[in-house]
Amino acid sequence: MTTPPQLDVSDVARGRLDASRQGRACFTSDLSVNEFVLLGDAGFEPLGMVLGSSVYHVGLQGAGWKVSQELVTQTQAMYNVRELAMGRMEAEAAQLGADGVVGVVLRPMNYAFFSDVIEFTAVGTAVRASDGKDYRSPNGKPFTTALSGQDFWTLWQHGWLPRRLVLGNCVYHVAHQSLRQMLSQAGQNRELAQFTQALYDARELAMARMQDESRQLSADGIVGTTVDDHRFWGEHAVEFAAVGTAVSRIHPDAVPVRPGITLPLSG
Repeated sequence: MTTPPQLDVSDVARGRLDASRQGRACFTSDLSVNEFVLLGDAGFEPLGMVLGSSVYHVGLQGAGWKVSQELVTQTQAMYNVRELAMGRMEAEAAQLGADGVVGVVLRPMNYAFFSDVIEFTAVGTAVRASDGKDYRSPNGKPFTTALSGQDFWTLWQHGWLPRRLVLGNCVYHVAHQSLRQMLSQAGQNRELAQFTQALYDARELAMARMQDESRQLSADGIVGTTVDDHRFWGEHAVEFAAVGTAVSRIHPDAVPVRPGITLPLSG
């Protein structure tokens, strides 16, 4: 998949962000009271809500109805629109001098009056460490995570730090059954192997692409993974989107006690 270009903050957003950074406006966040308190306990302060959005026209790709196959044009479009939204949110966080963004929500929206247009928004709360250290990702961008304030606190307490919200997606055409296939299974309990394999392949492609993004960040693993299906494409086509938070172990004295969990050494 190709990578969208580096994005800058819009003039409209820059005024709001400058007011927050210069202390001329109070911070805003989507944090609950518990999340706000736990974030402070972890040594991070909220700077303000940041967001990114992109409205994208999705091109056309022909597909034979007898063959299950990825719809590459649609896959690329969905990947690009998410990255554009994420990139603008990250640019706003950088404008605030944030170390990261927590509680990120990625939301797709399509419109009945624009069947070939989709919008993605990315919204979260920019945060900065109070100890003065730099906790940005190795590429210099603020870290991003869909984890809640409570989950971020738990991750931090056990020696881990989010790197980026990583994602993989796949739009896939599921082949139609022939008349003979439909007649052969009428009235029977029988697996629809053709459909099973197509949907299995689509999910695996999405998962593999998410894992590849994590490897590019040199992360140690991915937490909070979800695999959702989106039905924007009519009959016999589906998109699977795998989204999770790539994390790295930052405390050298944090030892794993079982897969996926670490505890710091005492004393």
